[in-house]
Amino acid sequence: MELQDLKLIIGLGNPDKQYEQTYHNVGFWAVDFFAQNPQLSNLLKTDVYMNQSGGFVKKTLKKYKIKPENLLIVHDDADIKIGKYKISFGCNSAGHKGVESIIKSLGTKNFWRLRIGIDKNITSIDLPALARRAKAGDYVLKKIAKKDVELIKKAIKEAEKFLKTI
Repeated sequence: MELQDLKLIIGLGNPDKQYEQTYHNVGFWAVDFFAQNPQLSNLLKTDVYMNQSGGFVKKTLKKYKIKPENLLIVHDDADIKIGKYKISFGCNSAGHKGVESIIKSLGTKNFWRLRIGIDKNITSIDLPALARRAKAGDYVLKKIAKKDVELIKKAIKEAEKFLKTI
C-alpha cells in the first residue's frame, strides 16, 4: 500500500472545549493546520471522545466508501519524542486507546497513522512499559506546557511538508 493512495485524513482528539489545548488533542491541531493548505483536502476531526474513535471512523469510511488502507489517522504518541513525528502503516495500537478503538471497530490495523510525539522523557529504560504508559496517562489530558507548544507545531509543520510531497 502506498501513502499516495490516501483519500481521507482524520484527526483524533476530544471534542469538549476543556480539552482543546491538551496533549491528547494534537491530532485536532494538525488537521486545523492542514486545513490552511489547499493541497491537503478531505480532512475531518472526530466528534467523539478519543476512546470512542472507532465507531466514528468506521461510520465515516462507510459513508464515503473508503477502504481503511486509504485512511490516515493523526494522533498524539507518547512513545515519540516531543517535536518529532512518524508515519506508519499496519501497526498495533501500542496502548493508544483511540487507535485501539479504531482497530477493533474496523477489524484491521491496515491504515496509515501520523503519530505526533508528545513524549515528555518518561520513556526511561529504567521504567517498565506499563509504568511509562501510566505516567503518559497522567499528562495527556493536561494543558500543553508553553515550552512544548512550539515543538508540537514544528512537528506538525514538518509532517505537512512531507504530506505535500506525496
